Amino acid sequence: MDLYQSIKLIHLASVVLSISGFILRGYWMMIESPLLQAKPVKILPHIIDTCLLASALVMVYMSAQYPFVQSWLTIKVFALVAYIILGTIALKRGKTRQVRIIAWVLSVLVFAYIVVVALSRAPLIIT
Repeated sequence: MDLYQSIKLIHLASVVLSISGFILRGYWMMIESPLLQAKPVKILPHIIDTCLLASALVMVYMSAQYPFVQSWLTIKVFALVAYIILGTIALKRGKTRQVRIIAWVLSVLVFAYIVVVALSRAPLIIT
């Protein structure tokens, strides 16, 4: 396995861990579980998402495919920003439980969109 494939494997593992953790934390938010306040639950997502971002940046550099040059990568960056904003509303900033649940559902949908764009390498702009 070459270096790029190893980085891609780290990236894909980080994707799975990131969304799995986000879905679990969303479930805990919905049932108002005290587990959501546990220290590892607050720290691990940052470590996983740092690995995810770092591996993405390394793959961008190694493949010489850059956002704002490749349309599919550009749309992934914008969708990632939307996912982050919705995720923070879902797990932290939402004023009511209903707002947090709606933001959580939308963020999971945006995440799925990012995966579809990554697999198809097409911007898939929804009109």
